[in-house]
Amino acid sequence: MTKLIAVEGTYEEMGAELGRRTSELVERSVQTYLRRFRDDAGLSAADVSRWGAVYLDVARRYDARVAAMLEGLAAGAGQPIEHITALNARTEMLYGTGYRDEGCTSVAVLPKHTRQGHTLLAQNWDWHPEQGPVTFLLATRDTAGFTVLTLAEAGMLAKSGLNSAGLGVCANLLVSDRDTGGAGVPYHYLLRGVLQSRTMSQAHRKALDVVRISSGNLLIADAGGEAIDLEVAPGVFGTLLPQDGLITHSNHFQAPLPLVDRKAATSALTLLRPARARHLLEDAAAARTLELKDVVAALRDHYSYPDGICRHVDPDVGKGEEIASVYSVVMDLDARELYIAEHPPCERPYERWRLDDLFTPGAGPEICFPIEEDHA
Repeated sequence: MTKLIAVEGTYEEMGAELGRRTSELVERSVQTYLRRFRDDAGLSAADVSRWGAVYLDVARRYDARVAAMLEGLAAGAGQPIEHITALNARTEMLYGTGYRDEGCTSVAVLPKHTRQGHTLLAQNWDWHPEQGPVTFLLATRDTAGFTVLTLAEAGMLAKSGLNSAGLGVCANLLVSDRDTGGAGVPYHYLLRGVLQSRTMSQAHRKALDVVRISSGNLLIADAGGEAIDLEVAPGVFGTLLPQDGLITHSNHFQAPLPLVDRKAATSALTLLRPARARHLLEDAAAARTLELKDVVAALRDHYSYPDGICRHVDPDVGKGEEIASVYSVVMDLDARELYIAEHPPCERPYERWRLDDLFTPGAGPEICFPIEEDHA
């Protein structure tokens, strides 16, 4: 079962409790990324500390809630704050030097194309399998009762998730020739900023009205029945709106932007994964009968194995560079529910977590979409 860490209180209190409860996992995650910073990006310990201090200052200026959680997390886990902020800027720390591969396939479905009339949002997160054991579901509930449920690597605050306002986000790596270092807002800060937003307009400002130093994709949808894809890069951004009720995305730019895409030619099947997902879902969407099980089936798809939507480790890839669909996440934003399957989603049932139950003592997930049913 996917581990759930639920914390509540002020943002500093939530960060401290999160740090205390995940200190061993945070240590593992920090050591993994310190090694990658050194070996893959050529960053010394002094470099990491220096940039971590920069990103702490950025967090304080970007969103005081994010900064308070990060500082609390570092204290609770017994880690230098600079290591925690560097961890949350790992995209910038690694990819600014040409670090190689990460995938992800994301899907949003508008409510008038679903059988239940609900907005659906989903993705497979493709990354190093070694991070699977230090990744969990993080639930936070602040003193005003605002709740966020997100996938998170230990020591980090966000990835794909949703909040109690019915707004959700999925993440896809993008890389362009505009990416650089410096004192801009890291991509994972943007994800947490979006999840802290109560409205779509607030989410747009948290992602767009900032100084960015890296590229990335944010597929955002809400229970109000709308979805938008934001392709962001330093100094520019593009938008994609639903076509026939669907948005699908992977790891290349689809909007016409004045940049050079550094991933389109190398990221595994990125040029076809969005089209493949659309092909799998478009008939049900057109009939306005699309259901969660259809999205799950698409996320389990093996076209062009091992590099398809459901990605498996390529046996020809070197040790430490393996990539696979580490987690699969499906969200019903109207029902405030998140379904999650660990690697590989084609061989695992999904667990359903309800936002209303996250802080109920003894509450656990319901098992959904078993493999037997999927292949019946």
